[in-house]
Amino acid sequence: MDPFGAELKDGMIWGRGAVDMKDMDAMILAVLRNFARTGRKPKRDLIFAFFADEEAGGTYGARYAIEKRPELFDGATEAISEVGGFSATIGGQRTYLLQTAEKGLSWLRLVAHGRAGHGSQINTDNAVTRLASAVSRIGEYRWPVELTPTTRQFLDGVTELTGVEFDPDDPDKILKELGTVARFVGATLQNTTNPTLLKGGYKHNVIPESAEALIDCRTLPGQEEHVLEIVRELAGTGVDVSYVHNDVSLEVPFAGNLVDSMIDALHAEDPGAKVLPYTLSGGTDNKSLSRLGITGYGFAPLQLPDELDFTGMFHGVDERVPTESLKFGARVLDTLLTNY
Repeated sequence: MDPFGAELKDGMIWGRGAVDMKDMDAMILAVLRNFARTGRKPKRDLIFAFFADEEAGGTYGARYAIEKRPELFDGATEAISEVGGFSATIGGQRTYLLQTAEKGLSWLRLVAHGRAGHGSQINTDNAVTRLASAVSRIGEYRWPVELTPTTRQFLDGVTELTGVEFDPDDPDKILKELGTVARFVGATLQNTTNPTLLKGGYKHNVIPESAEALIDCRTLPGQEEHVLEIVRELAGTGVDVSYVHNDVSLEVPFAGNLVDSMIDALHAEDPGAKVLPYTLSGGTDNKSLSRLGITGYGFAPLQLPDELDFTGMFHGVDERVPTESLKFGARVLDTLLTNY
């Protein structure tokens, strides 16, 4: 498929970003256009914002906007963004996951130092070796399972639906009940530190004086400094650890008028469905908006077929979204934005 073709086939729209997050963009635009066509007005002022650069931390998108043009958001107190509101079947019950928390973001650079020299010589101060050891220790470190209030509330809901209790010594027992959603939820049970890039040297027979690596750290709320301290310890001597980019974790209540309205809007289209809060292992532009005191939720409502590995397509191949799911989501968002 043409990655930018938005091709319609087998009842789905195929294309890069169909899941992350042009599906939400399409639903937002459909609702906004419907307001304009019908002349209907929502009960409150709404700001529709489309930001660039979210995948790179929002430096030239949401963060830029809130730092350089904060007046654009005057009066705004709440926001709805991506990666929440989609359905999964848990214990035979269709359940919508409403995102009320997201992990913090710490992109780190490791720079190992050593003695440059000829590749044929013995070198006990090799920067590449030092870096490789540091990266191995960090990548293989087993972070303990720690439940945030949001994740605990989610798992309690899963227990209610399945009868399976959460066991911190065997989290896979309850994760197996979640199907493809398990990869999203599993990453929120602990901090993570994943090496993502290695760079060092320029010639086969030259030992470089430095080598570097990038580490993608995702931190539970309130644990950024703790994680950084452990990463520095794991990196060891001769390895500098610095931020490339960092951003806050978020956790907001699964309660209040907006949450009630989101649940009501879902139930208007899918009566009797279960709605649970969950933590996102990634990040959204809500991080930037929180700097203005705006409370953010992830709510891109999609009713999905069980056989579709929706979460596996984030940053994956063959991104596609059912057209019926988009129509469902547009109706839910229209109800929410009309009535709230």
